[in-house]
Amino acid sequence: MAIEIEHKFLLANDDWRKHVSRSVKYRQGYLSSQASSSIRVRISNEHAWLNIKSATIGTHRHEYEYEIPLTDADEILTNLCRKPLIEKTRYFVTHDQHLWEIDEFEGDNEGLIVAEIELDVIGRSFSKPLWLGQEVTEDLRYYNNNLAVHPYSEWRQG
Repeated sequence: MAIEIEHKFLLANDDWRKHVSRSVKYRQGYLSSQASSSIRVRISNEHAWLNIKSATIGTHRHEYEYEIPLTDADEILTNLCRKPLIEKTRYFVTHDQHLWEIDEFEGDNEGLIVAEIELDVIGRSFSKPLWLGQEVTEDLRYYNNNLAVHPYSEWRQG
């Protein structure tokens, strides 16, 4: 069984941009989001994946990921996934021997930037870079499957 151990944070400033080692664009959509799990399809460059995650809130949850044909993924995103799709650029930043993934959202979620760190052990300590802001790991609004239903643009209207 695969387990994802992750912490999510908002950003305090843009200083992280000076340390980006690479970036990749993602387009993803959700086939299902239920109380127990979510099922998404994601495309990045010339690769595509089907991903199943438990809907556990907190720092760790079950996750399974399988590569699928790119043409199938594109058809699924176009014809079967709920809209809006999640579009984002993921930036990779290393700090104190840990890899941070910083997602800058586009489309209906434009203006939202979230940093994530994945750990190999539950409860492992890590140093927080100065550009890191408030932790939002337990705030459901920041989960991609919820951003597909209640985009960031709607938060700012209210």
